[in-house]
Amino acid sequence: MFFDLNIQGGSLENNVILAKQAAQYGWSHINFSYNQNDFSDALKFKNELKDMFDDEISIDYTLEIKSTNINEIRKITNKFRNKTSCIAVVGGDLKVNRATLENIKIDVLSRPYLRRFDSGLNHVLSREAVDNNVAIELCFKDVLKSYLSHRSKVISNFKDIYTLYRKFGFPLILSSRAESVFDIKTTHDFVAFFKQTGLTDSEIVDSFTAASNILDFNKNRHNLILKGVRRIEDGS
Repeated sequence: MFFDLNIQGGSLENNVILAKQAAQYGWSHINFSYNQNDFSDALKFKNELKDMFDDEISIDYTLEIKSTNINEIRKITNKFRNKTSCIAVVGGDLKVNRATLENIKIDVLSRPYLRRFDSGLNHVLSREAVDNNVAIELCFKDVLKSYLSHRSKVISNFKDIYTLYRKFGFPLILSSRAESVFDIKTTHDFVAFFKQTGLTDSEIVDSFTAASNILDFNKNRHNLILKGVRRIEDGS
């Protein structure tokens, strides 16, 4: 199963084009990402979009929060937590990276390395990711759309994150962050790229499993009372 939780969402018509391409290229599931300003409007055609591809590819939404204000991130998360299958926060700022990884209501810290000379992670933050089950997202587009020394630095940051991932075992997910059909790659090419950067076959499979686990967990998040304790239906 191939899961991409970060394809940039747009109009219904544009999403249809991207979903068709992803299905043809072998993807099993995609999430269209919207920021906090566009998410509510996109919900209006979500069911129509899903119904159009019911037999080809499964579709859902990711709320992608873009802010450097910690209080704003917290408020947006609380507002939309029960309205989306995945909440991701765009990282890069160390304060944002830390606050995201400390918040159990957030699913993904996306691109902690963004606009940085380092990976944006360290041993302390890696432990927070594990403790709060927040996934780290690496985006293929950050390499696809970069050049020369900048591309080399992004790949170096990926490798630094791989080292922390192997030591601490936080969830790691791989996404395309595609905006057009030209950004979407076949599943074979996608896997081959991340293998070339240093991940093993099993680690790549685990990344798709981690993405799937986020969706499965959030289907029943409303039954979560506190960490490790979930309300269950009485079968008697």
